[in-house]
Amino acid sequence: MEESTMKEGKLMKKGKAAANMMDRLPREVVVHILSRLPLPSLLNSKLVCRDWRTLIRDPFFISKHLSNLAEAGNDPSFILESNWPIPDQRHFIDFFDHSEGKVISKKLPSSPMPMYLVDSCNGLLCMHDTSRSVYICNPFTRLYIELPKLIKYPTLVGNLGLGFHQKTKEYKVIQIVFRRKLRRVDSSTTSTTSSESEVQILTIGSPSWRDLGTIPYRFIHSKTKALVNGRLHWLSKPNRYTTASLLVSFDLETEQFQEVPKPDCCGSERCLRHLMVVRGCLSAGAFHENDERVEIWVMKEYGAKESWIKELSIGRYMPPTLTQQESRHFIYSKRNLFVRVLCVLKNGEILLEYKSRALVIYDPQHETFKEFTFPEMPRWFKIIIHVGSLNWLHH
Repeated sequence: MEESTMKEGKLMKKGKAAANMMDRLPREVVVHILSRLPLPSLLNSKLVCRDWRTLIRDPFFISKHLSNLAEAGNDPSFILESNWPIPDQRHFIDFFDHSEGKVISKKLPSSPMPMYLVDSCNGLLCMHDTSRSVYICNPFTRLYIELPKLIKYPTLVGNLGLGFHQKTKEYKVIQIVFRRKLRRVDSSTTSTTSSESEVQILTIGSPSWRDLGTIPYRFIHSKTKALVNGRLHWLSKPNRYTTASLLVSFDLETEQFQEVPKPDCCGSERCLRHLMVVRGCLSAGAFHENDERVEIWVMKEYGAKESWIKELSIGRYMPPTLTQQESRHFIYSKRNLFVRVLCVLKNGEILLEYKSRALVIYDPQHETFKEFTFPEMPRWFKIIIHVGSLNWLHH
C-alpha cells in the first residue's frame, strides 16, 4: 500500500509539472497536442488538472480528437465482448502503438443492465438488452440513450446497423428483418418463395422509426457489414443453403439500396465470405471450396468493378487456443469458413479471428502466425472495430 501511494504521489507531481509547463503554451498548441493522444492516454490526461479536464470534455475538442483519429491512419482499436462464462464482459483493445510492439488492453465497466453488442460508429456503440430494446452508448463516458420502440416486430431484433453520413451529419440505425414468404401449393403443402426482408430506419433524434418497405435480399449475419463512402454494405444470399451471391449497399443519405459489383473471383467455387475496410476501401474475404486459403480482395476505386484486386491470400493455421475436440472439427470441416479478416495493420500484418475463440496476427512477408492474447481474455467473444473516443450525440 505504501509503495502504491508513493507511486501515485510521484505521478501526481509529474502531472502537475506537465500541467504547469503546458500552461505556458498557447491554448491552440495544447489542443493540438492533446487531441492527438490515443484515448487511454487522453483519459489519464483528464486527471492532471481541472483546466485539462474541462478542455477534454469540451464538444469542440472531442470532435477534433475524433477527426484527428480518423485522419491519422493509426492502427485500429476494438471492443471485445463476452457473455460466457461471465456475462456482460467487455474489453477495449488498442493497437495504436502496435508498430512499437505495444498493445493496450483495458477492461470496461459493466453496463447498468445486461447488454449485447451490435455495432459501432465514431466511438458510439449500438446495443440491445434482453427485452430487445435498442440503445446507443459510449462505453468510456458511460452515457447512453434508449431508442424509440420499433414499429414492427418490437420483440425481434433483426440485422441492425449503425452509420453516420459525413454530409448530413446524421446518425441512423437500420433494422432489416428477414421474413420467409410462403405460398400454398395445395391444401396440404406449402413451399418457400423468393427471399424478402423488411426494413425500418431511425434517424437518431427523431421520435419514431420509419418503414422503408421490403427488399429482395437475405443478408448474412451482421459480422459481414462494412461502412464505406456513407454507405452500409452487406453480403446477401438467396437462401441458407447457398454461399453469398450479392454485395448490397445502403446509402445513408438517400436511403436507397443498390447492388455493388463484385470481383471476378466470385463464381460457383469461390465466393465472398465477409466484408471489412482496408485503408478506407471496401474489402472482402473470399474462399475457394477446394482450397484452404482465404483471399483478401480490395476495391481500390469505389463502385468500379475493374478496380478489385487480390491483395494477398492466407494459408491454413490452427490456433493453439482451440481445444483438441474443436481442432478436429476445424480440420475436418471447411476450416476457412471459421476465419475472419478483421483488418490490415500499418506494418502489413493481418489481424484474424478464428471461430470467435482466438485472435491471430499473420505476417504475410514471412508467412508466420502468432496468436494474440491479453490478460483476462475470454474463451468466447464477439469483436468489432471501435474508435476510442469521448464522442456523444448532439442534436
